[in-house]
Amino acid sequence: MSLIVFVLVARLRDGLPLSASTDFQHSRELQERKQQIRTISKSLSSLPERGIITGHELYIYFFTSDDVAYLSVCLCSVSAAVAFSFLEDLRWQFTSTFDGLAVAQACRPYPFLDFDGVIQKLQQHYNQSGGPALGVTLTTVQEELSLSPPHVLTMDGIQLGNGVANGHAEQTASSGQTQRLEPVSAPGILSLTLNIMCAALNLIRGIHLIEYTFKDDFDGLWNVVAFLVAFVCCVCQCQLYLFHSSRKKIKSLTLLTVIVLCNGFLFGLRNILQLAFHMSVAFISTLLILNRKLQDRSLDCAV
Repeated sequence: MSLIVFVLVARLRDGLPLSASTDFQHSRELQERKQQIRTISKSLSSLPERGIITGHELYIYFFTSDDVAYLSVCLCSVSAAVAFSFLEDLRWQFTSTFDGLAVAQACRPYPFLDFDGVIQKLQQHYNQSGGPALGVTLTTVQEELSLSPPHVLTMDGIQLGNGVANGHAEQTASSGQTQRLEPVSAPGILSLTLNIMCAALNLIRGIHLIEYTFKDDFDGLWNVVAFLVAFVCCVCQCQLYLFHSSRKKIKSLTLLTVIVLCNGFLFGLRNILQLAFHMSVAFISTLLILNRKLQDRSLDCAV
């Protein structure tokens, strides 16, 4: 087995993977460590600049600099000086190829595929020679480590801000990466169309009533309010269906309740069929909002 078995370069602020090595080893512990290394990369901004995450046969080493995180999975027999020399060499190669603007503008996973070859060559050099490839020397790194020792951590002891525990990540709205929902279904398109229609009808009726409200000394003010509130709720239902949101269940049920109350208040200005139509659209939209789940995303990302 190679000394350095897997490498990942990620953006520090949100954990977006920028480049990674391709390995051909499939041990169970390696797959677990690869999964952990990707989830850890999303919360490195809250961890020390240098660290070691211990394991059984494989350790994770990480080093952060200038909004970029460099991580590797190495055999436990690899010394810390060699592991951090590799990461320092990797940092030098990366910063000489890409500037901070390119890193900041990256918007999709693994945008720097050309750098994968550089990682492979550097990794191969260390696995064959066991030492630095560039200007970094083991003596220099050993001196740095003696002055500022890396923090030794365990997966069980890491408290990650995005709910990571033992290598499993909980998806939250505050995660740096965009949360993607399942594709919009045909019933979803229909409900959006009907919701937009209801919103337009509420807005038109509300604006139309404003003119008569001013003429009649504000006698119909609450009717105007009911129409406009129902309009806002319909728009919010569309937004809630299209985009991921925290506390989705509470928000969707609240919107449904408000729409029902508004339409109940408007009984008289609307007949039974109109009320049934508006309430049915709101009810169907709520069901579709609650049933639309986050899209499953593989942590491995085909690397």
